[in-house]
Amino acid sequence: MEIAVAGGTGIAGSEVVRIAQQRGHRVRVLTRGNGVDVRSGAGLEEALAATDVVVDVLSTSTRSARASADFFTETSSHLLASGLRAGVGHHIALSIVGVDRAPYGYYAGKLAQEQTVQSGQVPWTIQRATQFHDFAAQTYHGAAFGPVHLALRMRTQPISVVEVAMRLVDLAEAGPAGRARDIAGPREEQLADMMRSWAAHTGRRGWMPAFALPGAFGRAIRDGSVLPGSDADLGTVTFADWLAAQPRG
Repeated sequence: MEIAVAGGTGIAGSEVVRIAQQRGHRVRVLTRGNGVDVRSGAGLEEALAATDVVVDVLSTSTRSARASADFFTETSSHLLASGLRAGVGHHIALSIVGVDRAPYGYYAGKLAQEQTVQSGQVPWTIQRATQFHDFAAQTYHGAAFGPVHLALRMRTQPISVVEVAMRLVDLAEAGPAGRARDIAGPREEQLADMMRSWAAHTGRRGWMPAFALPGAFGRAIRDGSVLPGSDADLGTVTFADWLAAQPRG
């Protein structure tokens, strides 16, 4: 099978590429370095020639709802339009659990992405997943004010990125499924505790006061709106398992 991966050099995308290649699939990574600009669409149709499945695991670092929506709408629209012309038979998009219950900031873009995919003409699958284990490290670096790092209050059920990548390749092999069953980690965690545990494990010291994000999005991440429902498929790797495998500082 010919699989094209948008975002194939990122955290999730690199695992999708690795697992797909291990299973014997031919993989194309859609990057500027390979002559493809997904945001503008340049080089995309040529890159998708003879492609069976597109797996979209693109991300952006913005926290702006408008910027996020613009990014995901534009990239998805180009992938779908070029894919349709190239004869792609299956478009897979990775989204986030709870985006419809917390359509704010970055999540607003992911919801716009879902809507773009659903309204497109290429048969599709949308896979929602919870945050990856390394979300603790990402938030630690992103919530820094000088020497102080804030421990964000959030209820989350983190999952192994490898387990998510395996699911995406499974979906590529199975064919279009519409909204796939949500996937999440094995148990709920408090992000503030995860951040403190990661900091201690990696030798980072200092006071980490708990911080509640204001506004509607802050309420949503604290009240369980972004947690999976009872029908979600659960992974097996806990945050403690993942952390134990990380290098110590």
